[in-house]
Amino acid sequence: MHSLVGRAALVTLLLFALAASAKEAPKRATGWPQFRGPDANSISPETGINKDWANKPPKVLWKVPMSDGGFAGPSVASGMVFIIDHKGSTDIIRAINIQTGRNVWTFEYPDSPRGNYGFARATPVVAGGGLYTMSRLGVLHCLFVKSGRKAWSRNVVKDFRGRLPKWQMAVSPFIDGNKLIVVPGGPNACVAALDRKTGKTIWKGGGSDVAGYATPVKATIGGKKQYVVFTARHVIGVDATSGRLLWKHPWKTNYDVNAATPIVHNDHVFITSGYRHGCALLKVSGRRATPVWQNKTIQSHFNSPLLFDGHIYGSTDPNRLACIELKTGDTKWSHRGVGKGGIIGVDGALITLDGSSGTVTLVEMTPKGYKALGSIRPLGGQSWTAPIVAEGKLIIRNKQAIACIDLK
Repeated sequence: MHSLVGRAALVTLLLFALAASAKEAPKRATGWPQFRGPDANSISPETGINKDWANKPPKVLWKVPMSDGGFAGPSVASGMVFIIDHKGSTDIIRAINIQTGRNVWTFEYPDSPRGNYGFARATPVVAGGGLYTMSRLGVLHCLFVKSGRKAWSRNVVKDFRGRLPKWQMAVSPFIDGNKLIVVPGGPNACVAALDRKTGKTIWKGGGSDVAGYATPVKATIGGKKQYVVFTARHVIGVDATSGRLLWKHPWKTNYDVNAATPIVHNDHVFITSGYRHGCALLKVSGRRATPVWQNKTIQSHFNSPLLFDGHIYGSTDPNRLACIELKTGDTKWSHRGVGKGGIIGVDGALITLDGSSGTVTLVEMTPKGYKALGSIRPLGGQSWTAPIVAEGKLIIRNKQAIACIDLK
């Protein structure tokens, strides 16, 4: 009897010890399978990164040349970095080993030899063994992740009678369960849902707006599951099941550049654009979206801000990084030196990439004030593509190369 009690006590102690160790253990390294990361919020769930950049600057593991001269974004899954490159009259989808920087496979398809601020600029997305990519001309591919073989493809601009915006397609494919969401910008086909396994159309809708440059956001507003889409001249809500237009709010900017992805929090939507237009918080109720506040503190030309602990952090023209309170729009701080650059959050910190100089800076993610923890400059030069974090590594690119940096 005593031995049984003793064993039970020992088992209990072991269970408590395991529970405690599980709570203390850092989150495992993760991938970055889509635009804006695993949770589509520009925040990595990884912890335990090196934050002493001033004394222990992160080391570059590899650098690989890019020939597209542009701004296509990377994603990471299954130990590979996926990105769309370009050479001559061909787009090149590349799968790069994240440990070595060597190509695992490549897949090529025809594209115009004439650039327009580079060539492809969307970020590949990985789901269920498939890799989905969008070209600047609207050619959508589904490839098998392991081999790079084509499963299917279609030109969504042609198929839905879409109109290319001035700087062509930049919207990244977006996966929601079995649906692949694209923004062709066609007649009653501003938005379309495809079967991600076959490429066949499930529905089209959302009105007839021309596409903007921002990737859609999945949200539930007023109990209704929907996709929030920044089009050329509006921000809209589209029913996730049918494609029906639920609500619409005008947001006209110079050259129709609505490129920063909206942020949805409960029944509110935050939007921002450059060209001195600024930002706003909208309250969505039924078929109406009403501004709660609007100001010019954050004017994001194309890189998307992020929301953390009730505050928005974002790069803004002209050449600043800013923090504002989501609820009120009040400015908490603003710091010079992140011109048109991208930002991400990881382990309670911001990683900022200055779009002009290519300087990468680690910054405390707090509304109390700007505090840099150190900087590096692995590539330099024009770096308009947002950085990403995956498998304990930082991936950045400029117009000539892509680099992998150790964050541990």
